[in-house]
Amino acid sequence: MRKMLRWQDPSRRGTDNNTSQMAASPDGQQLLEHYYTRAFLTSHTPSSIAWIGSFQLMMPFALGIVSGKLFDMGYFRPLVMVGSALFTFSLFMLSLAQHDQYYQVFLSQGLGMGIGIGLTFVPTMSVTVHHFKRRRALASGVVLSGSSAGALVFPISSHLIPSKGFAEGVRATAYIVLGCLVLGNLLVRMPKKGLARRDPPDIKSFFKEPVYLTVLAAALFVYFGLFYPLVYIQLYAVEHNVDPQLAFYSLSIVNGSSLVGRVLGNFLADTYGGWNLQVPCTLLAAASVWAVLGIHNAATLIIVSILYGLSLSFAVLADLAATPNEVGARTGLALGVASLGCLFSAPIQGALLTREFQWTRPTSFAGVSVLDSPFLARLTRFNMVASRSLVAFVKF
Repeated sequence: MRKMLRWQDPSRRGTDNNTSQMAASPDGQQLLEHYYTRAFLTSHTPSSIAWIGSFQLMMPFALGIVSGKLFDMGYFRPLVMVGSALFTFSLFMLSLAQHDQYYQVFLSQGLGMGIGIGLTFVPTMSVTVHHFKRRRALASGVVLSGSSAGALVFPISSHLIPSKGFAEGVRATAYIVLGCLVLGNLLVRMPKKGLARRDPPDIKSFFKEPVYLTVLAAALFVYFGLFYPLVYIQLYAVEHNVDPQLAFYSLSIVNGSSLVGRVLGNFLADTYGGWNLQVPCTLLAAASVWAVLGIHNAATLIIVSILYGLSLSFAVLADLAATPNEVGARTGLALGVASLGCLFSAPIQGALLTREFQWTRPTSFAGVSVLDSPFLARLTRFNMVASRSLVAFVKF
């Protein structure tokens, strides 16, 4: 008989709480997806359940097109406040979802929480560019490390909370999130020079730039496979006789290493250039996806988790903006294209996996998708150098 994760037995009340604590973070959907599959939405297939997390994961990227443009027009504060309120409200609504009621989970987690994150993600990432002239990559890395820190803490802290069941566990998480978002809204702000309402940037002109078009292609391909380890590494480990307790903590290991990688990697990006480091970074991500097939004991699970976490390092989209007033629109558009990969990746991977757990098929799909990105990143770097050389020649 295969080993199972702790929350696979629906009769164990305490397991509900352990997974629900992760609902607040983007990585939390991976823990909840396993719980839904094994205990909460048992009448639905893994592929249909994957749509919940995929839709939630897609929304921060898809709505980046809208939130990024509004951010560049000066609507930073309304975006963050509305997004924070909607995310918290939806998390409380998730606690009211009933067993095997798919639509309730989808509306609260997939749609509501997804839109809430979508309204805040690009503005809170883009605001750092307006505050820093030097070490912008490092500043963005520190901001990104916040999501890693949250996803690192939630699965660990879940074991410290008394067993309360799914509903009360999700509500406890919602109260924590509410406090964090209130504090965040009080602390974050735009610099005074960035508060004025501005004309929207000309998005159509972005599509005339070969560099930007290459980035859009790279973003689409990489997000078809980048999150595969996050979604399936726990299930794969347990199915291959790795200790379920360690498998539960694999996401914490991933996010712990990504916290280091996002700070250290972006520190190096300020020195050597973000796009110069993007190629080895995406190669490491592709290797980590393929390495999932090699997990067979505790040591291999830890190694793959660390290497995969380190590959989630860089924030380079802001480098493509000609002025700070374009950062939100360019970042949002690129993430909007990438959202298609986020939306369809997990359902496709779930369909390829099947109930017989044919792991080679989804791993190959994800690995090949990510492997396209390093070559496109290299082409982006080549086009950027060529464009700058041409500008310098014309000025000369």
